Amino acid sequence: MQTLIEHARTFPTALSERREEFARLANGQRPQALFISCSDSRVIPSMFTGARPGDLFELRTAGNIVPRYRAQTGACGVAGSVEFAVQALGVPDIVVCGHSHCGAVQGLMRRQRVAEMPLVGRWLAGAGHQPGPDETAEPPAPREDLVAVTQQHVLTQIDHLRSYPFVARRLAVGRLRLHAWYYTVETGEVQAWTPASGVFRPL
Repeated sequence: MQTLIEHARTFPTALSERREEFARLANGQRPQALFISCSDSRVIPSMFTGARPGDLFELRTAGNIVPRYRAQTGACGVAGSVEFAVQALGVPDIVVCGHSHCGAVQGLMRRQRVAEMPLVGRWLAGAGHQPGPDETAEPPAPREDLVAVTQQHVLTQIDHLRSYPFVARRLAVGRLRLHAWYYTVETGEVQAWTPASGVFRPL
C-alpha cells in the first residue's frame, strides 16, 4: 500500500508537463467507449488499449457481469452507469471484456467455490448462466473449457446489454456498437468476437 501512497503524493508533480491536457478534462468528458471489464487486479484496460485520461468510461464488476434489464429493479450501480454512459455521454461503443483465469467464471462453473461467500454467490446468479449438473466436482475444468465458458459468458453479458431499452434504441438506429473482447493475462493478447465467423479472433 505504501507504494501506492507515495505515487499519489508525487502524481501532481509528474503531471507538471501535462497541465493543459488535464485542465481540458476538467471541462467535461467525451469518452470513446464504455469499457466493462472485471474487477480483477490483473486486468488494466488502459494498459492494453493505450487509453489516455478521458478515453474510457470504465465500469468494473466482479466477472464483468451486466445484470439483465428489469424495469422494477431497485438501485443498481451497473445499470445506472450504463444508462449514464449511453444517455448522458452518448458513447458510440460499448466493450465487454472478459479475461483468462477469471475467478468469477470459475465460481459459475463450480458453485461450491463461493459457498462461503453468499454475496458473491447472489451476484454471480445474475450472470445468466445455469449451474452444471455436477456442482460437487472439485477438479478444475481443463483450460480450453474455461476459455470457452469465459468467452460465452462475455457474449451473455452482451445479450444482457441489448435488453436495456435505451441501448436497444441506439443499436436500432446505428448510433451504438457492442464489442465482445477476451484478454489473456499471461500474453496480453486481446481477441474480439467476429459474428461472421462465430469465433473470437485476435484484434
